[in-house]
Amino acid sequence: MTTINGEVAPGFEPVREAFMANFTQHGDIGAAVCVYQHGRPVVDLWGGVADPETGRPWTWDTLQLVYSATKGATATAAHMLVERGMLDIDAPVAKYWPEFGANGKADIPVRWLLSHQAGLIALDRPLPLAEALAWEPMAAALAAQRPLWTPGTAHGYHGRTWGWLVGEVIRRVSGRSPGRFFADEISGPLALDFFIGLPASERSRVSRMVYRRPTVDLTTVPAESLPEELREQVAAWRDPNSFSNRAFAVTDPAAIDFDSPEVQAAELPSSNGIGTARALARMYAAVIGKVDGVRLLTPEALASATAEQASGQDQVMVIPSRFSTGYMLPTEGNLMTGPNAFGHTGRGGSLAFADPDHGIAFGYAMNHIISGSDDVRAAALAEAVRKAVA
Repeated sequence: MTTINGEVAPGFEPVREAFMANFTQHGDIGAAVCVYQHGRPVVDLWGGVADPETGRPWTWDTLQLVYSATKGATATAAHMLVERGMLDIDAPVAKYWPEFGANGKADIPVRWLLSHQAGLIALDRPLPLAEALAWEPMAAALAAQRPLWTPGTAHGYHGRTWGWLVGEVIRRVSGRSPGRFFADEISGPLALDFFIGLPASERSRVSRMVYRRPTVDLTTVPAESLPEELREQVAAWRDPNSFSNRAFAVTDPAAIDFDSPEVQAAELPSSNGIGTARALARMYAAVIGKVDGVRLLTPEALASATAEQASGQDQVMVIPSRFSTGYMLPTEGNLMTGPNAFGHTGRGGSLAFADPDHGIAFGYAMNHIISGSDDVRAAALAEAVRKAVA
């Protein structure tokens, strides 16, 4: 029996129950969940095993790589620059990054980078991983890259490239790398345990990820045997030249070992943020209100940052998706806790978001990476929060 540590405020007991059920019924190995309401923590729970190979337990300060939940942290940094008047998201990217104007991209606004509408999901020639981790070669390659669709006419999830694209704008505008800007302007004032570019001194606290393979490889199932709603998506997975595959093959090799020290130490603002669920919830709480006197965005900046920019069929994920300028918005498959919530999922289960209507900020991080629609862990926790605040 997994021991659940931490505390919940009266009325939020269903979140503890859902968290325990994730271990007993839904495959969690090590995990943490944190919820803030109106700037104060009301749920702070953790349990399980951080490293199944050694048996190291998950403790209150265990760090977890959260994949694309990192995008919410990076988007927040970008919107802080907008609020300060240093970045105009309707200005051409080339105003801040002149080299980006090559290959027909001179008029692409910053807004389209943030909202996945720029058509820069992939590279014609993937870069060696070492060059991608070094930052400058990847930024140069994206500056030279042609869009793969007419920018602004469609949206598609820039799963990997988004971090370098938005991160380079942050770097050009602020004079600091995106990880450094986040550390100085967000982590520091809020005392967050979250890093985009992990210091070597913190590596011993990072959990070890465990990857679960799908029970059925849908790419091996005859198309006529698939449900109608899955056929287009599976056809894209089968095609090595599809946007679905190319978007996650911008490096050579395409597969990236996110457990490796080199990858964790690099700055990948789309996908290698490492921290606690507590840090994610606290950050989002400070986006929608004050936390210990710190607020990251004014109400006016928040309204602009969370307004819908793109919705409908996603050119990469081949499912309906919705985006503001940097944040995911609720969909049927990711309800969060209300229609005005915003945040970001991460590969294999992690989720962080804020719901200004209920004053809620939520963070969930775990080390068992489960892909596919059968992963209900984050949704179950969000549903328990919904019931608690209803």
